[in-house]
Amino acid sequence: MRTPQKIWQLFFKVCVTTLFILSFCVLTGVALAGQPIYGELEPQISGSEQGDAVVIGMVGKPSNLINALTTDSASREVSSKLFVSLLKFDKNLNVVPEAAEYYQVLDDGLRLRFKLRRGIFWSDGRELNLDDVEFTYRFMIDPATPTAYSGDYKQVKEFRRLAEIDDWTFEVVYEKPFPRSLMSWMMDILPRHAWEGQDPRTTRQLRNPVSSGPFRLASWEGDARISLTANPDYFEGRPNLDGVVHRVIRDSSTMFLELKAGKLDYMALSKQQYVYQAQEADFAARFNVYRNLDFAYTFLGYNLKSPLFKDVRVRRAFALAVNKADIINGALFNQGVTTIGPYRPDSWVYNHDLADYPHDPAAALELLAEAGWTLDSKGALRKDGRAFSFTLLVNQGNAERIKTAVIIQSQLAKIGVEVKIRAVEWAAFINEFVNKGHFDALILGWTITLDPDIYDVWHSSRAFAGGLNFIGYANAEVDDLLERARVTFDRETRAACYRRIQEILHEDQPYCFLYVPYALTALDKRFQGVEETPAGIGHNLIRWWVPGGKQLYRNFLKP
Repeated sequence: MRTPQKIWQLFFKVCVTTLFILSFCVLTGVALAGQPIYGELEPQISGSEQGDAVVIGMVGKPSNLINALTTDSASREVSSKLFVSLLKFDKNLNVVPEAAEYYQVLDDGLRLRFKLRRGIFWSDGRELNLDDVEFTYRFMIDPATPTAYSGDYKQVKEFRRLAEIDDWTFEVVYEKPFPRSLMSWMMDILPRHAWEGQDPRTTRQLRNPVSSGPFRLASWEGDARISLTANPDYFEGRPNLDGVVHRVIRDSSTMFLELKAGKLDYMALSKQQYVYQAQEADFAARFNVYRNLDFAYTFLGYNLKSPLFKDVRVRRAFALAVNKADIINGALFNQGVTTIGPYRPDSWVYNHDLADYPHDPAAALELLAEAGWTLDSKGALRKDGRAFSFTLLVNQGNAERIKTAVIIQSQLAKIGVEVKIRAVEWAAFINEFVNKGHFDALILGWTITLDPDIYDVWHSSRAFAGGLNFIGYANAEVDDLLERARVTFDRETRAACYRRIQEILHEDQPYCFLYVPYALTALDKRFQGVEETPAGIGHNLIRWWVPGGKQLYRNFLKP
């Protein structure tokens, strides 16, 4: 919900550079000079060849192919190849134009000016224009649109076309400074002519979209695979690869066997696979393996509407009873680090003054006793004759989270708590349980975005069905801090707000923050042009290529 399962990966592996720093550089340079910022397209690799396809394994099944209407990483992994946005991150995490020819930050960030690039075409042949951009903006703020991301766009005071300049230039005006404004304009642009008048919950565009990106949808075969074919009219140039296939394989062990059998080219490795199998000589001869601290964290989250978890003493007791070191060792094979908040430990907003709860089951029982829970003669925790028993929800196919659940189950059993584990298929996990609030507790992950703004996950206004604050957390001071942090570009002010938020979350324990894992991926060595960069290896997938003699999928889905 990386952003859960890498925003619930998203949305691609990134390094510890923040959007704030990028935005600050833009503001202090461009706002003073008043000059537009131009982006340069990356050239095709000299001597590259076209052809072949990359087959990618993924655990989750996409729910739809529209970023604005989904929160799961499986959907975003596919849709990111189908659409363009005004802005994007380059390989070094600089903000650069994509569908925009240029962008300009004015009046200390209260105005953003964009000129749309000519020559970008939708898959039905129409040219992408300013009508599409304005439609997308208005779609995002429409109360009828079932999106979790409307908050960023509601910060806009005015969408203003600059007809006095031309039909391709516009501005967005803000009432107050909004530090993550640039990041919000990385949302995929939708075609007005295909979406206008459609029900966003049922339109065929969800599964068969008119698109503008480097690839087009070729086929969606039930729960098994989604195939994309190269867009010959892509404005940056046709991708070198003929296609991309996303195969849905819910079990990581099965996926690894498919990789070794040559039926997959690219997959995220489990920690066990990385430690015990990826180091073998025959595997290393065929695959490159990449390892970096992930931009995601995993947590144990509680439904705060449940009578079991309303009392903060219970949640603090669980923090004392859960041994994160055992989870890192047992579930991650030491391929991760513990965390106590919603940021990576190397982030500039991470609060290093906070000490994690020690592993202390005896202290946990004392807190539970204060909350009215005591052990009976059989060692079971009870209150008013009721045993402390709950179901812990995890998604199928994620062995790491399932192992984490089993370890937590064992640890809580030692303080008399019965934990029943239920593994659910990913789409049902999100749509039927998370979005509807039908759970006691769950194990899930969030993508850590480049900007530290966590408003959509933690502000009380986002606690609605389908919203990202699905646990129902509400704290007035947190709301105020979130609101203050997102209307200033002053780094120290923002850092102070977010560090105080971490203190409150640490006290309230709406999540038991568990760990930040290492991201481990394997890719077949036949692919050339792959770059290991702060933005991850997938940033230039359209420029990957395979020498003719090594191509496996000839004439793949060519139009």
